[in-house]
Amino acid sequence: MRWPNGGGSRSSAKLSAARLRNAEQRLPIAFHERGMASALSDSGQTSIDVREGAKREPRGSSRINPPLNRRETFMTTISEVAIGSDALPGPSSRGFNRRRFGAMALAAGAGASLPSFSAGALPASAEARFVDFEWVDPSRDRAVPARLYWPAASDTKGPVPLIVFSHGLGGSRKGYSYLGEGWSGRGTASLHIQHVGSDQTLWQGNPLLLLDRLDGAADESEAIERTRDVSFGLDRLLDRDNPFHRAIDRKRIVAAGHSYGANTTLVLTGAQVIRKGKPLGHRDPRFTASIVISAPPFYGETDLAAVLASVDVPTLHVTTTEDTIRIPGRYSPVQDRINVFNAVPTAQKALVVFQGGPHSVFTDRSLQNGGPLNPLVKRATMEVSLAFLDLVHRSDPVPLKGWSATWKPILAAAPVPFPVTSRNTAGRRRA
Repeated sequence: MRWPNGGGSRSSAKLSAARLRNAEQRLPIAFHERGMASALSDSGQTSIDVREGAKREPRGSSRINPPLNRRETFMTTISEVAIGSDALPGPSSRGFNRRRFGAMALAAGAGASLPSFSAGALPASAEARFVDFEWVDPSRDRAVPARLYWPAASDTKGPVPLIVFSHGLGGSRKGYSYLGEGWSGRGTASLHIQHVGSDQTLWQGNPLLLLDRLDGAADESEAIERTRDVSFGLDRLLDRDNPFHRAIDRKRIVAAGHSYGANTTLVLTGAQVIRKGKPLGHRDPRFTASIVISAPPFYGETDLAAVLASVDVPTLHVTTTEDTIRIPGRYSPVQDRINVFNAVPTAQKALVVFQGGPHSVFTDRSLQNGGPLNPLVKRATMEVSLAFLDLVHRSDPVPLKGWSATWKPILAAAPVPFPVTSRNTAGRRRA
């Protein structure tokens, strides 16, 4: 069963010849060698307000949050698997292969369906590798499957930074492969956690019981279990018995997630609610930054600022102008994503808003999910994550500024670099 949330109208895939020429003139050289049409439609875009305190659209019912129960059994050895793509450049450079990327973008603007260009292969390195772990947390008797994307030796210089990724409702460790492949192809490892209790098994079984399964996945106890999954997976990866532990840079470990996984990420970096007069959360002090993609609000909470008051790590927020969440019994308008960004108190935060693309454009669904904009948003999301981490970990704003200039044609709002100060996190403890 497919993810049931909608997410606005699809961008038009067809442009007139005159509009194609006009779009070409506005695009930077990095986008094309012989020209490219904008993948955007000027119509059907949702208006959003990035100002603090902006009024929300009305929404219905309760929380959004996802489940996971089935264990995946196959194991792939890191020495045997290589995932490659001829469509995009290899790991030796962060720059575009202009001929290939331009050809893809031109086809998108001309309305081609790009059937051979799979989302999962988008930014893949010819040397990208992954390994699957079948972990079980004995303290909770809970399976924690995970997939680790690891850079090729030619892409690593010293300790390897790590992003720990949490999937959205009904996802799995196999999802968001374009991020794992893209990040690892540029020297950053990523560990994709599968959450038993809110994974792909949610969509299996009797459809008449789907709402019951959604309610179980949305329960706040499951939300906390997800954060524990992430911390447990990180524990196992950093364990001295794990062959990867020595290569990981402990000072550059980042939490990331999409949708429900974005909420998981926020809880891991300080978000909490009050229950029976006590805070309920699960901060993990090992995370030095976070990447929050399409974060739903914390449903049922009336004071979002209070929920997010303790989030103090640098945070990148990514959304689109059509990022509406629609699931049976649940609705969240685009403005909720902006409100979450505004409620995070730290000044070390940045916001990316793409012009078009539904909530699920960030998943591994087909290119028809968002039309020709789909591969562009995926590529841009992968790259802005790394540019943001250059700012956070290296105090280098140049990659983020360059990213904004390159992707300007598909942006409704570009991230603004912020001053970075050194922070001592050694004294933090998990909430």
